[in-house]
Amino acid sequence: MNKDQAEVLAEWIKAASSCVVFTGAGMSTESGLPDFRSQTGLWQGQDPTRLASTEAMYHNREAFLRFYRMRIESLQSCEPHRGHKLLASWEKRGLVRGIITQNVDGFHQRAGSQKVAQLHGTLATGRFLRCEREYSSVRYLEEAGTHCECGGFLRPSVVLFGEGLPALDFERAEEWTEEADLFIVLGSSLLVSPANLFPQRAKQRGARLVIVNRDTTSLDEWADLLVQNEPIGSLLQRTEKNLNA
Repeated sequence: MNKDQAEVLAEWIKAASSCVVFTGAGMSTESGLPDFRSQTGLWQGQDPTRLASTEAMYHNREAFLRFYRMRIESLQSCEPHRGHKLLASWEKRGLVRGIITQNVDGFHQRAGSQKVAQLHGTLATGRFLRCEREYSSVRYLEEAGTHCECGGFLRPSVVLFGEGLPALDFERAEEWTEEADLFIVLGSSLLVSPANLFPQRAKQRGARLVIVNRDTTSLDEWADLLVQNEPIGSLLQRTEKNLNA
């Protein structure tokens, strides 16, 4: 009789010396946040460079502000789900080496994870362009909150189109990927480069590759375990039961 996918995943997590988790927008949609590239995603009918780019920040600021205020407001009404909390628990128990995330919502940290490489920055904070002082993103929702006595503008601490990835987080992600013998992708389309190179690199170095995503990805044929028919939170909860069995 074939083993259940959650049972297989639990066995692999137990056997791994370095398990790395890679999360994308699909990890957060179960908390109620929209994704980017689906038919109902944030980019549907939109040009990202007109909303979330350095060009927009400097030359189309009204649209830029509307977009990021909407995103920050949505974060206020959503919470990490059971999957986020289980990953944090697995980290504390030494089962997960670290989390590499494309997400900027900060849900992993809010759930208790400490070893998180944020490839695309975070919406939890913002910083002024001139003085570099950092504030909670809640200030973004205040009418005059984006202005400073230095004359600078408060920008969200995310990676905009036209910017490079944060060096320290990228280096941390590279280090974890090199060490991984189990690499688990949760909710990523694996369309965005260079972030999508991490699972590919891990597989090339001999790691088992697990992909959990609602839609197909370009690396599905590389996966040692592919899960497309179950929500992430549900799969992780069933995996937890097998870990404790």
